[in-house]
Amino acid sequence: MSSPSPAPRPAAPESRSIAGVAPLSLCAREPHVPADRLVAEMVPPPRFDSVRFDTYVPDPNQPSQSEAVTVLAGFAAGLGAAPATGGRRGLFGLGRGKAPKTPAGPRGVYLDGGYGVGKTHLLASLWHATPAEPAAKAFGTFVELTNLVGALGFQQTVRTLSGHRLLCIDEFELDDPGDTVLVSSLLGRLVEAGVALAATSNTLPGKLGEGRFAAADFLREIQGLSAHFKTLRIDGEDYRHRGLPEAPAPYSDEQVTRAAQATAGASLDAFPDLLDHLARVHPSRYGALADDLTAVCLTGVRPVPDQSTALRLVVLADRLYDREVPVLASGLPFDRLFGEDMLNGGYRKKYFRAISRLTALARDAAGLVQAG
Repeated sequence: MSSPSPAPRPAAPESRSIAGVAPLSLCAREPHVPADRLVAEMVPPPRFDSVRFDTYVPDPNQPSQSEAVTVLAGFAAGLGAAPATGGRRGLFGLGRGKAPKTPAGPRGVYLDGGYGVGKTHLLASLWHATPAEPAAKAFGTFVELTNLVGALGFQQTVRTLSGHRLLCIDEFELDDPGDTVLVSSLLGRLVEAGVALAATSNTLPGKLGEGRFAAADFLREIQGLSAHFKTLRIDGEDYRHRGLPEAPAPYSDEQVTRAAQATAGASLDAFPDLLDHLARVHPSRYGALADDLTAVCLTGVRPVPDQSTALRLVVLADRLYDREVPVLASGLPFDRLFGEDMLNGGYRKKYFRAISRLTALARDAAGLVQAG
């Protein structure tokens, strides 16, 4: 495949020196996340702090990967021009004093590819390479973007992001008609303001929403979204599974509990209780649930009972993966979380991504049992 080499495994969390210290609990956390934090946190997550174009390792058998690096590096360089007057910025820059004019054609790049080919690595590298202050560029998942609109309101979100030079949207998916209309309107307004766009997804922009709602009824909005982007296809296999050992089998409840008690900053929860708790916490707060955690320990992992619960778990898996929080579990292995109907349905790409990421985090957690 190709894509970046896996990030170095985080250092093993510190073992507790005092026996019997109760571990933390995700179910006891109900974080409040103010809107200004949502905006301030629109930067690449910790896992991608240090990635750059030159740390991406293209697969020589997949020329699309090298091509993507070249195109994105040129795209970033083109964002370095001074902004125009009037609050609008052209993608390739307008000289000061010239009348702002929105260029014709695509205003962004769209990275399409399978799981684990390094799309987020490339998107974060684009953010880092863009010659602008961090406050002038934003990076977030599609879910985080829609959550921002929910927190600020549509007009305030437009005003907040219109001053940016670049908006990077990871894991772009349309799950319902409301999102389609909302994001189409938002991105249209941002493009008019001169904001450049970049996005990643496992679905071509013209195919967004298929299998999840009557996409044909919203064809105009979907086509409008597609018109904002030039698509770059990135081929390859999931680097998280390339040349790596298989995910460790689940441990016993006793092993997981002992490891949680022996690991400073670890949480311990029964998996069914965690699923119930996620229903009471807005997904925009799932990142805050993981604040300061060194590991997540779960007992009794079992199949997710319904699609709403499954989609919430996908968001949590993304936030834990972003923050490189190891996950140690008992019960069923993570590849049995989602039933065949889910894996064959419209959200299958989300579920496969969650399985891939939780598997990687389970590998990272293997040393906790030894420590326990």
